[in-house]
Amino acid sequence: MQIFIWQYFALASAAFGMVGLLTPLMRRYAISHQIYDSPDAAHKSHVAPIPYLGGLAIIIGTVFVSYAALFVKEFTAKNFWLETSAMGPALILGVIGLWDDMKNLRPGPRFAAQTIAGVFTADILISSHTVGTPTQYKWLDSAITVLWVVGICNSINFFDNVDGGSAGTIAVSAIALAVLGFNGHQYFITALAAVLAGSASGFLLWNKSPARIYMGDAGALFLGILIATLTIRLKPHAETQWTSFSTPLLLLAVPIMDTSVAVISRLRRKISPFQGGKDHLSHRLIRAGIDRPIAVILLWALTSFYAVCAVLIPWVSLKPEEYIVIFAWASWLIIFGLFLKTPAA
Repeated sequence: MQIFIWQYFALASAAFGMVGLLTPLMRRYAISHQIYDSPDAAHKSHVAPIPYLGGLAIIIGTVFVSYAALFVKEFTAKNFWLETSAMGPALILGVIGLWDDMKNLRPGPRFAAQTIAGVFTADILISSHTVGTPTQYKWLDSAITVLWVVGICNSINFFDNVDGGSAGTIAVSAIALAVLGFNGHQYFITALAAVLAGSASGFLLWNKSPARIYMGDAGALFLGILIATLTIRLKPHAETQWTSFSTPLLLLAVPIMDTSVAVISRLRRKISPFQGGKDHLSHRLIRAGIDRPIAVILLWALTSFYAVCAVLIPWVSLKPEEYIVIFAWASWLIIFGLFLKTPAA
């Protein structure tokens, strides 16, 4: 399904406009039906109730634009199944997340649903040969795929702990993913990444500090599984296997860092990793005296740095490629260590 670069911009713009228009409508509905994220837990950082249902706007806008483009451009049973194989698990998790937003599910059932969606996604990706088999062992590749999907879903969900955190990061990562897909002639990934970037940016209009609406688990899980699926479906044009493996990791390096810091910090304090807390990267930056909006911008900038590193990998020869990846991961480890040394609360 080859489309021209201006059509990718049109996809992103359509998603941006639709989500940008749907979000205030969802906000109005949430307010009228008293659907709020109330600051009634210790880990909550906002002081007044904020409306939920922003995730529903993201889901509707992303799904509508994606399928509308498919019907307009090149509808075939194969393309319909290809798109549904990505959207299906995302929709399932989005609905579960919406249920969680409304009923406040316990971590156990939510994690079980993510795992089931991860297994389902792994089976689709590997059986349809739309993801690589780096180890040549189907069971091991399936396990890695499940771990990636579940891990990234949780990372994006955890990262949604400050105004604009997840939305801005997804937008940056999706733009980089679209560039990689376009340069690698992977048109399906490029198209969906463009839609994802537009949807996240449209929501960001209302979610940036001070946020007027939250995406909730519905939006975080939907975006999380979509970005996880697209990054693992991408075939990086790298010179070596280890730099190829680094591409999806670099695209999501900051949410992975955030989750790693929070989980290790909680395990050290003998607290459940699934328990909420003010021990994320944004919280640590704010406690260091950085204003909340600036802290978010710094995290977006860090995401952009690693995204640029990922984009540069296929553009350079072997040695520069390895130097870029080594420098990126060395900086990641240093920053990770510095964050881990800051007070957890």
